[in-house]
Formats: sequence, structure tokens, C-alpha cells
Amino acid sequence: MNQKSDFHNSLYNSYVLFQEKTLSNRRFKQTSVNTLIDKRIGNPAYEIKNVGESFEGRAIHYLKTGTGPRKILLWSQMHGDEATATMACFDILNFLEAENDEFDEIRKLILSETTLYFVPMLNPDGAERFQRRNAQNIDINRDALQLQAPESRILKQLQQSLQPEFGFNLHDKNPRYSVGNTSKLATISFLATAYDQERNVNAVREKAIQVISGMNRMLQNYIPDAVGRWNEDFEPRAFGDNIQKWGTTLILIESGGYVGDPEKQYIRKLNFMSILTALDSIADNSYAQEGREDYYKLPENSRYIFDFLIRNATINEEGKTYQTDLGIDRAEVNYDNATKFFYRSKIEDYGDLSIYFGSEEFDATGYTLEKGETLSVSYSEISQLDKFDPWELLKEGYTYIKTDLTSEGVFFTQLPLHILMDKSAPTSAPTFEDIPTFILTKNGIVKFAVVNGFLYDLSGEAPAFYNGVIE
Repeated sequence: MNQKSDFHNSLYNSYVLFQEKTLSNRRFKQTSVNTLIDKRIGNPAYEIKNVGESFEGRAIHYLKTGTGPRKILLWSQMHGDEATATMACFDILNFLEAENDEFDEIRKLILSETTLYFVPMLNPDGAERFQRRNAQNIDINRDALQLQAPESRILKQLQQSLQPEFGFNLHDKNPRYSVGNTSKLATISFLATAYDQERNVNAVREKAIQVISGMNRMLQNYIPDAVGRWNEDFEPRAFGDNIQKWGTTLILIESGGYVGDPEKQYIRKLNFMSILTALDSIADNSYAQEGREDYYKLPENSRYIFDFLIRNATINEEGKTYQTDLGIDRAEVNYDNATKFFYRSKIEDYGDLSIYFGSEEFDATGYTLEKGETLSVSYSEISQLDKFDPWELLKEGYTYIKTDLTSEGVFFTQLPLHILMDKSAPTSAPTFEDIPTFILTKNGIVKFAVVNGFLYDLSGEAPAFYNGVIE
């Protein structure tokens, strides 16, 4: 185990040497993936094959490398907006292509004992829109039986024709899942998918449990207590469950959330580490020494975390006073042809949230939550708002600007303000399911502002601003 730990630490520290630099955020298109595939054409280490087309006619490829007897199929982005592992797959290919370094022995072992089939982007139409479903609006991962989507037919055909011993089903998940009912984000979650309603464990599923146990042990050194287990209820329509049933040992990896990593670059590194750890354990058969205990000790994912949780805010409404908590989530909204995003936040829950946690938290005990002031202006274009000093406006209690403009499809602003175009100024503080824009006062003095779910401490200097919202 110490030898493995040394390998993992060296790999962790050397990761930057293998990171694919052309992929630095999640919203890339298939053209970026094709460029990385095309540059490997002619490389004798690879067989590159067009295995079919998406619904809109985009070619789907696999990259085959290695000469070993153990076939392993790895696919990513069957959900088009789940790109973390796609980046990691190209990092792994870079690792496998390198030479004359401390990893030569491991690299040689993997390539001589396994044959790897990488499908880096199974759903290119979804990736084009950065959405979960394909161009038909079908969830490919719920189409293993009906096979209505061409992408689904491709995946099943690959499994049936290659008959891989192992399959890696690589996904992203809601970044707010917790490890059990704790405050820890489930940064990585694993699952040895069930193949029947009773969740029995046969020899095929047993191997998935064993491989996952080794990956988890490695990850605990880097994200202690932040590894979870996905719900293992049998889903008869899902590919993971069916591929396990069809005889391929199926390992599901779900990339979740990590505070301060919105583009999941650290989680990408953890995918790189996890998959290479698994490949190494398969190549030398060391996974077979694992039992089931560590796998079943992994807490199941729960939904106990908000992006921002405000506790104990005082509300004055119609002469009545009460305290409440606010659970706020910041949703990403695509724009610029789904190459960029802005945040649009919502109060997801309201009331007693004492059993929940926030990736960010603020104790509002002693503070009153109030509607911010509205500044009405008459401008011909939104850019004229730049003449304001937004920090001074916030300190004076203004959170809203009411304009005479009408919305033209632009729904955010770089200003930390809530711009009203087609909507009247609010008459009360926001509540459940509203956009969280308000002020927090103490003894009638404005102390904090929250705009679009982001907190600003008005006692100091102006910080970096998060985007405001337009509606």
C-alpha cells in the first residue's frame, strides 16, 4: 500500500505535466474534442474509429489504445453538460503518451495488460447546447431499453460488440449534494450499479465494488470525508444498470462540487487520479484484494447543502415579526451560444433550515431583512448605468434600478445590482422562490446587501463584484 501511496502522491504532484491545456472550462464544443482526436491520427499507439453519428449528424469516435487482454470501455458526456471527465480523459491520454519519466513502469503495465476504448463525447449535440439531453430532448441514460436515440444505439452496440470486462460511466452531478447529512460536499461519488431490484451482488458487480474501494482509499488522502456513494436503487432504463446486467463490470463516477472550483478543474484532477488508480489496480489485479466493507461504509449522497444559507434573519411583515432561514442556490444560465454562463439565484427554501448547511453561511441574528430601495432612471440604453458607483448605491440601501428600457434577451449585468426592465419595483422583501435581492439592517442602518444571492459587507472597501440580474 505504501508503494501505491507513493505513486498517487507523485501523480498528484505531477498532474500539471499531463493536463490538457486547450480544455480549461466546461463549455467546450465537439470541435475542441475533434481537434484533440485529429492530432492523434497516424499515431501508432491509437486506433481511432468513427462509431456512428448523433441525431444531428455529428460523428462520434472512440480512441483505442493498449494491447492487453482486459478490455475497458470509458465514456463521458452522455449528458452534454457533464464535461469534467471529458477533460480528464484527455489528461489521461497525455499521461499514457508520455515517456522517460518516473511513471514508465505503471504506464507500460496499463498499456500491456489492458486495451482501453475512450469515447470522450457521446452526446455532442447536447454539448453544443451545454444541456443534459440530446437534440431530441431524450435523456440518453434513460434510453437503454427503447434505444430511441442514435447515441444510445451506439453505446449499446459498443458494449455488445466489444464485450468489455470493465466499463466506466463518467458523469457530473448537482454540485450541492452532501456526503450523507453532513456539511461536506460530495466532491466525487461512486456507484457499483445494481443489475436487479434486489441489488444483489454477483461476480460482475463485486469487481466494481472492489475497484471503487481502491479509488476511494486514494481520494481520502486529498478530499477526506468528501467522497459519497450514489443511490444504488435499480433503474431499469439506465445504461449503467443494464450494462452491469449485460456482463460488463460497471463503475459510475459522479463529479460533484468543490468550493472555489466553479469550472471543476480540481475535480477534473481528481477524476484523472481516480481513473488511473482504477486502471492500475485492474492491470495488476490488485483490486481483487479488496472487500466490500469500505464501499458500503461510504455515505449515500443527500441534498443537505445550499450554495448560500442565511440563518436567523428577522422579518417584519404586516406588523408581525418572526425569524427565518433562507436557502439560496445560484443557478448557471448559458449565454453566448452556451460558451459562457452567468448566475441567476433563487430562494430554494425558507423557514427552519436548521438541518441543512451552506457552502457559504451567514448568521443574520440581530439583523432585519428588508426590501432594498429602488432608484428610477430614464435611459435609452443599459450601458448608461455605468455612470453610477454601484458600491455607493448599495451603501445607501439601493439594490434595484428601475429603467424605462425593455428586455432584449440580456438577463444579467456586471453591476452588483438588480435591474428592473419589464417588471415593477417590489413592494416587499423577497421570499420563497424569489430572486434573493435585499438588505440586512441593524438599528435601521444598512449593514449588508444581498444581490442575486451574493452577500456584500458594506463596512469595508468595494470587493470584486458578482453579476447582478436583469428582469
